[in-house]
Amino acid sequence: MAKEPARVLVTGAAGQIGYALVPMIARGVMLGADQPVILHMLDIPPAAEALNGVKMELVDAAFPLLKGVVATTDVVEACTGVNVAVMVGGFPRKEGMERKDVMSKNVSIYKSQASALEKHAAPNCKVLVVANPANTNALILKEFAPSIPEKNITCLTRLDHNRALGQISERLNIQVSHVKNAIIWGNHSSTQYPDVNHATVKTPSGEKPVRELVKDDGWLNGEFISTVQQRGAAIIKARKLSSALSAASSACDHIRDWVLGTPEGNWVSMGVYSDGSYNVPAGLMYSFPVTCSGGEWKIVQGLHVDEFSRKKLDLTAAELTEEKALAYSCLS
Repeated sequence: MAKEPARVLVTGAAGQIGYALVPMIARGVMLGADQPVILHMLDIPPAAEALNGVKMELVDAAFPLLKGVVATTDVVEACTGVNVAVMVGGFPRKEGMERKDVMSKNVSIYKSQASALEKHAAPNCKVLVVANPANTNALILKEFAPSIPEKNITCLTRLDHNRALGQISERLNIQVSHVKNAIIWGNHSSTQYPDVNHATVKTPSGEKPVRELVKDDGWLNGEFISTVQQRGAAIIKARKLSSALSAASSACDHIRDWVLGTPEGNWVSMGVYSDGSYNVPAGLMYSFPVTCSGGEWKIVQGLHVDEFSRKKLDLTAAELTEEKALAYSCLS
């Protein structure tokens, strides 16, 4: 029997990431090849014409799974009945702007979208925040949508996780699908900590630790970390535009694993509401290793954190604590 269509909201849908993301959703990359979808696309009024152009292209592509498209500048219409919300729209930092100015703009955007989601989305709607500062935008959304369970509000660090896997696969000249269980700890910023202490590689003679195969702790503790941390900036330098294709693909990975589950023995990185695990302050939106099953994520417990890693975890937590205070000061 055919499944009921799932309604998926993409905010900022006329932008770069949105343009890369909506065809992936319509093709079944996010929710599976047997799950029909109705796309809800939201953007700001100046982008209305471009948004309509995206809708025209979706119609022209004749995606078999796409059962309808809502393209609107009205936040209530966009949020009504949605099962999944991917929040790509936000106010980008411009030259000469202070962090507090950007934060202030995003607080007002996420405040209004949070209340629309809370009032009009489907029960148990899953929310993924992509727009930067992603962790803190997700925290603001949580504050202003108190009836949405905190476990249903997440932010994107899967892009960083996938970047880490990509760097290991390039270094070892192996398929990226053979690398698993890297971790991104903390903020989706340059303080994030890409950790491969528990990562393994599938080899003909079984799974081997990444450190054992790379045989270069200097690279793993230095250049590898900074490359993943600064990858977004490197792409902007090369393309003169920010990462869109990889961000869209990672957003699909994040939702797909959350909804359909992670493979046995694998974990992924998700920005989730901290419960104090690994001595990370509770009440931050922080990236942890998680497994997913039955539509729920769960933080992987009991991993050893060495002294080098502890400092990195604490550093990114300190930045998030500072961002949280800044966001809250914008509310007053």
